[in-house]
Amino acid sequence: MLIRRGTLLDGRIVDVRVSDRVVDVAETLARRHGEDVLDAGSGTLLPGLHDHHLHLRAAAAALDSLSAGPPTVYTKDQLAQALSDAVPGPDGWIRAVGYHESVAGELNRAALDTLVPDIPVRLQHRSGALWVLNSAALARIGLADHPDGRLRSADHSWSHALPRRDADLAELSRRLTALGVTGVTDATPDLSADDMVALMMAHRHREFRPRPCFLAPAKMILHDDRLDLDALTGWIAQHHRAGRPVAVHCVTVAQLVVTIAALRAAGTNPRDRVEHAAVVPDDNLADLKELGVTVVTQPNFVAERGAQYLREVPGDEQPQLWRLKSLIAAGVPVAGSTDAPFGALDPWAAMRAAVSRETATGTVLGPDERIAPDQALTLFLGHPERPAQPRRIEVGQPGDVCVLAVPPARALTELSADTVAATVIGGELVYRAG
Repeated sequence: MLIRRGTLLDGRIVDVRVSDRVVDVAETLARRHGEDVLDAGSGTLLPGLHDHHLHLRAAAAALDSLSAGPPTVYTKDQLAQALSDAVPGPDGWIRAVGYHESVAGELNRAALDTLVPDIPVRLQHRSGALWVLNSAALARIGLADHPDGRLRSADHSWSHALPRRDADLAELSRRLTALGVTGVTDATPDLSADDMVALMMAHRHREFRPRPCFLAPAKMILHDDRLDLDALTGWIAQHHRAGRPVAVHCVTVAQLVVTIAALRAAGTNPRDRVEHAAVVPDDNLADLKELGVTVVTQPNFVAERGAQYLREVPGDEQPQLWRLKSLIAAGVPVAGSTDAPFGALDPWAAMRAAVSRETATGTVLGPDERIAPDQALTLFLGHPERPAQPRRIEVGQPGDVCVLAVPPARALTELSADTVAATVIGGELVYRAG
């Protein structure tokens, strides 16, 4: 494909020839026989966006699941109405996601039974770590005597009995490419080799167009009530001996401190990652810099959950939440992601949150952590295996391009999915606005 009249971020207007890789970049290029041509109309050319941490199957399943928490549902009455109006899927179940205790407290089977007594319901906490099932659902999977219906996602002793829904990867692909996303890193921790092969085949057969990468098997989710420094150190060392970098999920101070200690004890790989880093005390900025690990974070949670943080997190701890500017200033490599479906799928919204730090109510959370628009954009331009190293439109880079309908100055001002005019993956047009 030949892309004509595109404006690079440095202001140069160029023609770009792309195949699986960028073949040529010049002020003017002659069209070759049989070559498709896309006129960018002086709009911005970016490397395709890469979401460095999401969950593909869960994100696809969430597209036809009921939203059971903010920003759609805020009260118990709203939850009851949403469940009452829900239409069961083809499997006869209601699948709800995104629940948080701020809606109706800590749910169990009895509480769900009062809302939906007869139809099987499974409701996922927004953390992704917990499901709550009503009595009808528990009976369907052979757990009619379960005391409270609260089941951990990581416990596969019950989830294998759930009815399987075919996740609509094609629709997820359509939505991602319309956002200019050309690659994703699936951070699901328990992906099997068969799961990864199936997703790669979906990409090869053009069901799922963005290029998929995976963290499994070298991702570890930590839980505060089960932190084991020796076990984590051994796990890290085992993967490093096999030449694999690790990715450790850290959403609390305790998890971060233990991870830092384990990485010090086991040694580091240049491609090691800390996922989320939701809370980073000042003292740990230098630790992360010293270790050389990349922080893959989700600034969208400032916008999506910031109002709750302002209510529930002590004021002196709020500056430690979802840090960006201080990490970058300390020399810590940082990359961005959405954590979809646990966060909204739109990376442009995450960029805007990184710049403004505004919550849904308009209050600024952590104003000192705001970064410039070009820095926010760079969070989603990294190489999949080196997330903090940005890609560029230059010869030899992957032939994945996001074409915006506006010039760079306006693109950086708006940081909006509405400006995406076309998406090219491997030299092939996979999305065009309108």
